[in-house]
Amino acid sequence: ADTDAIVHCAGSVRGATQVQFDSVNVDGLRNLINELKTTSSPPRLLSLSSLAAQEPRLSFYASSKFRAEYLLKEQDLPIRWTVFRPPVVYGPGDRELLPLLKLMVSGFALIPGAPQARFSMIYIDDLVNAMSAWVNSQQTMAGVYTLEDGTQNGYDWRTIINAVSTLSGRRVRRLPVPAGVLDSIAWINRTAARIFGYAPMLTPEKLRELRHENWVCDSDALRQVLDWRALTSLPEGLQKTLFQPCVVATGPSLTTAQARRIK
Repeated sequence: ADTDAIVHCAGSVRGATQVQFDSVNVDGLRNLINELKTTSSPPRLLSLSSLAAQEPRLSFYASSKFRAEYLLKEQDLPIRWTVFRPPVVYGPGDRELLPLLKLMVSGFALIPGAPQARFSMIYIDDLVNAMSAWVNSQQTMAGVYTLEDGTQNGYDWRTIINAVSTLSGRRVRRLPVPAGVLDSIAWINRTAARIFGYAPMLTPEKLRELRHENWVCDSDALRQVLDWRALTSLPEGLQKTLFQPCVVATGPSLTTAQARRIK
């Protein structure tokens, strides 16, 4: 009764089957929606999706994010909802991109996707600040919004490699990995996951995501309705990600500290 807004960011990025992804990314949001529908005055809801949702046929993950969004769109819900679709999110403690960046610091670049691909990025602090701005805005923003760091047309891998090279002060050499090798690893991961019951990161579906050549978005629509813009440049974000310790917060989370009305 004393909640103004809910930020739903629970999700899974690892799995080998559609069921594994749906059980968290779709069913989790469905359960929350069903709970909110039972309240007389539901709070505003911000659901954190992914830019991958714009290409739902590429992977189980992308499909699960797309169908989670559809849960909000398909019904005349008595809920004021907003969806954020961030692109590549990076920062200290990241478990997906950080290993590749650290390898670059050591002097080698392993490019798992299409070398010519372009993609937008956003530093974690800027994403959190966007969510905080939404909580504090008190306005209805029904719809799906993309957001990024403000770099028009995003980045390519060469730009990332050059930025890490400048920060580390050493030359970064590309490590060519034959497509067949990655395909083999992905299929082995999927088979092993089904046998041993673990959730791998690299699967055939994930490779389709990585090989997609256009993951560029913009923040134009969001900035028209929300007083927010990204403040962290790529060099600054990479510096913090690679060379500053990861500090784990022990205080109240965004959803409890900022989404709850203090009387």
